[in-house]
Amino acid sequence: MRASSQFRLTIPLFLFILISSLWFQGCAPISKELRARADQTLTFQQVFDNPEAYKGKMVIWGGEIIRTLNQKDKTTLIEVLQRPLGWREEPKRTDDSGGRFLVLTESFLDPHIYRRGRAITVAGEILGEKIRSLGEVEYRYPLLLSKQIHLWWEYYRRYPSPYFPEYPWGDYASTGSMVAKELIYRIRHE
Repeated sequence: MRASSQFRLTIPLFLFILISSLWFQGCAPISKELRARADQTLTFQQVFDNPEAYKGKMVIWGGEIIRTLNQKDKTTLIEVLQRPLGWREEPKRTDDSGGRFLVLTESFLDPHIYRRGRAITVAGEILGEKIRSLGEVEYRYPLLLSKQIHLWWEYYRRYPSPYFPEYPWGDYASTGSMVAKELIYRIRHE
């Protein structure tokens, strides 16, 4: 009888551990193989200071898309403002940045989908540097060859009605705290 009660406790615990491990594995947008190959000790600042020294290294970086350019050779070049990554490898919504980098993909990416302001996480191989004009200066961009790209979905701002003020709770209470926090952040930082 005692073994039976232990068995009853073990099954739910096992199922809980199994489901939670599957859940947390699904949170990372970059494949396990690429995460294993990426050099986690290499910082963006190290590569930014000397991209040529780290050619061939695999990294996972993220940030905000500045511009997407489709090129004649049917590749796409994405200019990204680097942002630190959070625990899910999603770029944090912060003003902290180490600079800009370029992502080269060997396929066509639609510039309307990969547009300015979208958050992106990239696993890629460092190809070196590319010097391009940024305003009136020549800017040295670290260049990545994309192995995998994850485009994070956008949060849309809902404009409040002037006839039905929503302060202090309004629709935010029904849409969930994450959406409300994101809306408040976007409103304050635009």
